[in-house]
Amino acid sequence: MSRHALLPRTAPFGDTERASLDAVLGPATPIQRAWLAGFLAGIDAAGGQPAAVSAAPPKAAEPLTILFASESGNSERLAGDVAKLARKQGFKPKVVDFADLDLATLPKAGRIVAIAATWGEGEPPARAVRAYGELMGEAAPRIEGVKFGVLALGDTSYVEFCAIGKALDARFEALGGIRAHERADLDLDFETPAAEWIKGALKALAPEPSADNVVAVDFARAAPGDDEAEISREPVLAEVVEHVNLNSSRSDKETIHLALAFENGAPAYEPGDSLEIFPENDPQLVEDILKAAGLPGDEALRKALLSERDITTLSVATVERFAKATGHADARKLIDAGEVRAWIEGRHLVDLLETYAAPLTAEHLAAITRPLPPRAYSIASSRKEVGDEVHLAIAAVRYETHGRARSGVASVHVADRIRDGANLRVRVKPNRHFRLPADPATDIIMVGPGTGVAPFRAFVQERRAVEAPGRSWLFFGDRHFTHDFLYQLEWQEALEDGSLTKIDVAFSRDQPEKVYVQDRLSENAAEVVAWLDGGAHLYVCGDAKHMAKDVRAAVVGAFRSVKGLSEADAEAHVAGLERSHRYQQDVY
Repeated sequence: MSRHALLPRTAPFGDTERASLDAVLGPATPIQRAWLAGFLAGIDAAGGQPAAVSAAPPKAAEPLTILFASESGNSERLAGDVAKLARKQGFKPKVVDFADLDLATLPKAGRIVAIAATWGEGEPPARAVRAYGELMGEAAPRIEGVKFGVLALGDTSYVEFCAIGKALDARFEALGGIRAHERADLDLDFETPAAEWIKGALKALAPEPSADNVVAVDFARAAPGDDEAEISREPVLAEVVEHVNLNSSRSDKETIHLALAFENGAPAYEPGDSLEIFPENDPQLVEDILKAAGLPGDEALRKALLSERDITTLSVATVERFAKATGHADARKLIDAGEVRAWIEGRHLVDLLETYAAPLTAEHLAAITRPLPPRAYSIASSRKEVGDEVHLAIAAVRYETHGRARSGVASVHVADRIRDGANLRVRVKPNRHFRLPADPATDIIMVGPGTGVAPFRAFVQERRAVEAPGRSWLFFGDRHFTHDFLYQLEWQEALEDGSLTKIDVAFSRDQPEKVYVQDRLSENAAEVVAWLDGGAHLYVCGDAKHMAKDVRAAVVGAFRSVKGLSEADAEAHVAGLERSHRYQQDVY
């Protein structure tokens, strides 16, 4: 295959020379080109003669510690982006997950970039809890003179927007660090501003130029995960080949099993990964917003609101942008009175537009909304069993607040407006922190109520395909055995063929007292501890706000009761499982 010439014909070289330079420069990496540019600049600075090799020792690349606290993977991916760009600019980057952070290393770090997501109501991501708590504690080491920059990720629909990033930024300064670059607090549409912040941070953290004009470049290979951001970042089109409600017709829940096929083969994914769906908004909600805005005939706007803009989220920032764009006096009074946070609770954008009616333009709506983000769902299949398909289990979200019916954007799009033969835009979202053990002989314990069971269907399929000799134990829970036992027949088949060793279930509404998966864990405390003492890995998937915390407390309680440990020692034991990646969570 011919390659486009790099040098133009107007370059001051003959045809043969230009071809030779093209042959060298064309396939060169950015690092190699940067080195060559610096080398030639050095020759010019020396009067046209190459400097003697022994004139000066090579300058070491500047170390840079890149910390990330990530729940959904965005902070981790951005940390990889920082590392790649930093390496090209003469740094020697080291990417560190907060889960693996040893605080004793920070005083010697020299330069730190921290990228932190905020989870739930102002909490750190699950894997970051230990190190974050230590950093905020009285025993945290001083980091006098260490230069730092913090990038905070969050969601303006939550009250504590970017709380963890803000707290880290203040804590680094309180411990003696020097803020080299101002913190940025980014919403879900973080891609472009994050890229700009990274460039600015690296420029601010760069060392002063030395007198010898030597540019240090780290030629080390990229660290594992550095290139993960480049995997399947472009959405692909998938065809729905199966659309089945897993709940019975008498259930008050609706869980869609969705099987997707791909014309050019399924994108690369592993058990534990997620699939992002790029949904469309409810057409009726779009019409309601157009009516409230006084723009019912704007077809271009209708199309944008249907598939490009987030028209459900209502945050303090949304109300402030609305008041600024429209000058609405009552909306401004709501903000000035400090009542906006209470008012937006349970409300969506349409409530704002109907309550505080004002003439709007398409530009106004673009200004007060944000891009419609994709929704991620745990993949419920293994390629080794389903081939070029991806399976998902999606619970339709429906509820009512302030007299209006509400629905989940992606989940109800799938449940109500997608059927066999329809197309969806999707993208794989890797999760290397929720992986099966490398050794298939390792036992696994899986805790996944409701749709939290999805990745464990993939785990069991994978272990069946490779004939894993390790044992597997599933804890599943939902409301009713008769109506809500997701994938019941498949679990029975897995028990029969040995790919699933044991299953314990908890159906909360089938008896007067409610029973949950954490209760089943406590009832089986001795055996759970025996499996974990024998090297088993424990996985938890599902609700972060209550279930995951209760499950962890049950595991701590199991070690306390079975081994006669104190609360502190039992907690330390479970924390050790987390640090060794034998206790993994995928929560939402």
